[in-house]
Amino acid sequence: MAKDYAAISKKIVENIGGVENIASVTHCMTRLRFVVKDESKINDAAVKATDGVMGVVNQGGQYQIIIGNHVEEAYNEVLKMGDFGEASQVARGEKKEPLTLKKVGNNILDAIVGTMSPLIPAIIGGSMVKLLVMLLGMVGVLSADGETYKILNTIGDAAFYFLPVMVAASASKKFNTNMFIAIAIAGLMLHPDFRTMMEAVTVGDTAAHFLGIPVVGVKYTYTVIPALCMTWILSYIERAIDKITPAVTKNFLKPMLIFLIAAPIAIIVVGPVGIMIGEGISAFVYFVQAKLGFLAVGIMGALWPLLVITGMHRVFTPTILQTISETGMEGTVMPSEIGANLSLGGVSLAVAFKTKNSELRQTALAAASSALIAGTTEPALYGVAVRLKRPLIASLITGFVCGCLAGMAGLASRSMVSPSVLTGVQFIDPANPGVSIAWIAGISVLSIVLSFVLTLVIGFEDLPEEE
Repeated sequence: MAKDYAAISKKIVENIGGVENIASVTHCMTRLRFVVKDESKINDAAVKATDGVMGVVNQGGQYQIIIGNHVEEAYNEVLKMGDFGEASQVARGEKKEPLTLKKVGNNILDAIVGTMSPLIPAIIGGSMVKLLVMLLGMVGVLSADGETYKILNTIGDAAFYFLPVMVAASASKKFNTNMFIAIAIAGLMLHPDFRTMMEAVTVGDTAAHFLGIPVVGVKYTYTVIPALCMTWILSYIERAIDKITPAVTKNFLKPMLIFLIAAPIAIIVVGPVGIMIGEGISAFVYFVQAKLGFLAVGIMGALWPLLVITGMHRVFTPTILQTISETGMEGTVMPSEIGANLSLGGVSLAVAFKTKNSELRQTALAAASSALIAGTTEPALYGVAVRLKRPLIASLITGFVCGCLAGMAGLASRSMVSPSVLTGVQFIDPANPGVSIAWIAGISVLSIVLSFVLTLVIGFEDLPEEE
C-alpha cells in the first residue's frame, strides 16, 4: 500500500520543532537531512515512531531521517510547507525546475522504478508457478505433453506474455494519462492479427505498411520498454488533443483522435525503437559478462546492496525479463543476488548475536528473517547495515566472493524471484540438477556464514540502549 508522504512529512516537521525550527533541508539517496536551529525542540522518539521513518541519525550538525527510496517525495512535501527559496517554489508548482542532465537521469530512473515496482508481485507469482511446473516436470509428476502441465505453464507465463499491458497500466498512473487508452494501445501490439502480420514480416514472407510507411516486424510479448515509452508519449498526446477538441465533442472525438495518432506512432516508431533499446541493453550485459566472466557476477554481487539503497536495482528488471524471454535464463544479475541478499541476513544475525541493545536485537532478527526467507533486504539494509556502517562492508565483501563463485558455477535463473533460502530452486539447471543444487546450497550457506563471521571480525559500534 502506497504511503501518504504528505502526512508523513507533516508529522516529521511537527516533531522537529516545526518549519520555523528548520534552518535548511536537503536529501541524499535515502535520507532527509535537516539543519535545525534548536535541537532541544526535536521529539526524537516521536520522529522514530512515525510511519515511513526507518531510522534517525544525528551527526555532522545534521538531523538525518532515513526514508528509503521514496525520500524525494517526502522532501518535496517538506519544501511545500516552508519557504526554502527556489526549491519550495518548484515543489509548489509556482516555478518550473530547470532541465539538467541530472534531472533527466533522475526522471528516467524514477519512471522505471515507479512503473515496475507495482508489477513485482505479479512477476514473482508467475515466476513461482513456472518454477513449480519445471520442478514437477523434472521429478516426473507431470508430463510436458500433458494438459495439466501446459495449463499450469500458461498460468505462470501469462504475467510475462501480457507484460506490455501491465506496464502500460502502471505507467499510466505514473504519467497521469488515461489507463484504459494506454492498455488498448499496448494491447494492439499483442493483438493476434497484428502478431501474425509481424511474424510474417520477421521471416521475410511479406512486408507490412501503414499509409505507405513500412512497419518493422518485431515481437512485443515479454517486453517492457516499448509500452513504457509509448505511455509516456501518450500522456503528451492526450493533453494536446484535450486542448484542441471542443467540450461538446470530448467524449467521442478526443479518444478517437488519440487512438488515430498514438497507435501508428506506437507501431511505426516507438515500438521498434524500444525493442532496439532493450536489445542494446541486453547486448551490453552479454558483452560485459563475456569480457569479465565470473568477475562480472562478483562485481554485481558487491554492488547490489548499494543499488538497492539508491533504488537503482529496479532498473535491471526490464533487462532481466528480456534476457529470460530471449534465452530462457539470466546469468549475471540474478545469481549475484544470492550472496548479496543472504549476506544481509547473515550480517543481521551477527548483529543480533553481539549487540547489547535489546531493540536493535529485535530489529536485526526481524531483518534477518526478511532477507533469508523472503529475499527482502530493505529492513536489513536500512535497519542494520547502513545504520551501523561497518556491517555493510561485510555484506559487500561476501556479495563479491559468492558472486564470483556463482559465476564460476555458471548459475542462471529461469525466473525472476528475489533469491532467498526458499527460492534457490530458480537456479536449478534441468539438464544437470544435482550439480546445480550442490552449488546453490554451498553458496547459500557460505553467504550466511561468511557474512556472519566478517561482521564479528570487522565489528561495529553498538548503539546505547536509549538509542
